[in-house]
Amino acid sequence: MKVRMAALVAASMLFGGHAMAAEIVGIITKTNTNPGFVKMREGAEEKAKELGLELRSFAGKFDGDNDGQVEAIENLVSSGAKGILITPSDTKAIVPAVKAARDAGVLVIALDTPLEPIDAADATFGTDNFKAGQLIGEWASKTLGDKSANAKIAFLDLAVSQPSVDFLRDQGFMKGFGIDIKDPNRYGDETDNRICGHEMTGGAEDGGRTAMEKLLQKCSDINVVYTINEPSAAGAWEALKAVGKDDGSVLVVSIDGGCPGVKNVEAGVIGATSMQFLKNMGSIGVEALDKYIKTGEKPQPTPGLKFFDTGVKLITDKPVNGVESIDTKKGLQLCWG
Repeated sequence: MKVRMAALVAASMLFGGHAMAAEIVGIITKTNTNPGFVKMREGAEEKAKELGLELRSFAGKFDGDNDGQVEAIENLVSSGAKGILITPSDTKAIVPAVKAARDAGVLVIALDTPLEPIDAADATFGTDNFKAGQLIGEWASKTLGDKSANAKIAFLDLAVSQPSVDFLRDQGFMKGFGIDIKDPNRYGDETDNRICGHEMTGGAEDGGRTAMEKLLQKCSDINVVYTINEPSAAGAWEALKAVGKDDGSVLVVSIDGGCPGVKNVEAGVIGATSMQFLKNMGSIGVEALDKYIKTGEKPQPTPGLKFFDTGVKLITDKPVNGVESIDTKKGLQLCWG
């Protein structure tokens, strides 16, 4: 009888293996080449391994590949995934696919970039992008001092079709610099004569160079450059250098916290950058999925915000009074990519 019972238990474990198998969760990033998303995925992978979850990773073929992300969501839902982390390429177009996943009982958490509307996901974990912009705006204004009243500012944004992170960073900078942002849900309607204009970069170095060239043709006396991210800042610097404006007469500020960007702060190419913590974002995202699987409890936003804030730090070697910052030595210990 004991032998028979043991055999039955063994068979139950073998054929009822679904009870023993690791729960499936997924992470979908915009691309698998951007160092920030690579670091985010690393954080998710490490935490999933620690918690005994099976993490399946997907990415768009390019930044803006909504169809690829929709396909990834459908793949995960059909595979029985219990939770999905996603950095959406198109914050509006992805919503129907996210709704279908949630309707199927899957917890969906947006990472880094909120959906439109933000409550289309169960939760959002990300950088306070408005604060990130505000920090570099305050730093630039205080660095210029009285000269900020007559500044000429170039805005190197991301893309018209991807406004969420873009306008938050952009208008956070304006707030920090002391510019009336008018409609807080979009940029381009400001009337401050210090603004030379907005050009789109695609978040890439070559896009930053082209955008900077266009704005220099419009305003040859630019002395402040806001950039959506550090690759576009590097491109902007090349355009400035080509016309002899690499002499310290132009302040370039940015956002991200990648190691190449922090090194550019150290080298004086970028005056200050706001660092986000993408590896931590992936890690705590997986923790939240695991908690939901075990308890049914959904993550809650940071008090006063509509999302869970994963932190931001200003990195500069030229600190100013009233704006908390850390130097590049510390930044290089914390950076990603």
